[in-house]
Amino acid sequence: MTGSWAQIFSLLKAWRWRELLYKPTDNATLQFLRYIIVGGCAFITDFCTVWLLKELGLHYLVAGVFGFILGVIVNYILSKTLAFSGKKANMSAQMEFVLFIVISLIGLGLTELLMWAFTDGLGLFYLLSKAIAAVIVLLWNFFAKKLMYRKKPDKE
Repeated sequence: MTGSWAQIFSLLKAWRWRELLYKPTDNATLQFLRYIIVGGCAFITDFCTVWLLKELGLHYLVAGVFGFILGVIVNYILSKTLAFSGKKANMSAQMEFVLFIVISLIGLGLTELLMWAFTDGLGLFYLLSKAIAAVIVLLWNFFAKKLMYRKKPDKE
């Protein structure tokens, strides 16, 4: 078993939830597991918003935009407090937020494109399309944000 997983399992075994969920870490596996929790919370917000707005009569792609916006807000707050806690982007807070929004807008574009392709192109139910797109975009979001919060190389 690799060191990353060994650390995670030892924290689980010892019921050390604070370290597992909140303590700053460079363990990429733990960061990804935290990001899955973050992404799950954002997805539930996004998914429920899409469903509610669609039921209220909005087109599923318009509902998708509003759901995505609320999901991004949840994702931003939880990413900073859970997944990448203790990490600072190598830029100003304003630039960090702008970059977070740019990454999220690319994710929105991917989500909308995938939802359209799966729903209109393949004939899948719009919520199934949303779920499939969310998994794909989760990977994009994690790796892009991981790069944003990477350590600065040491200057020699």
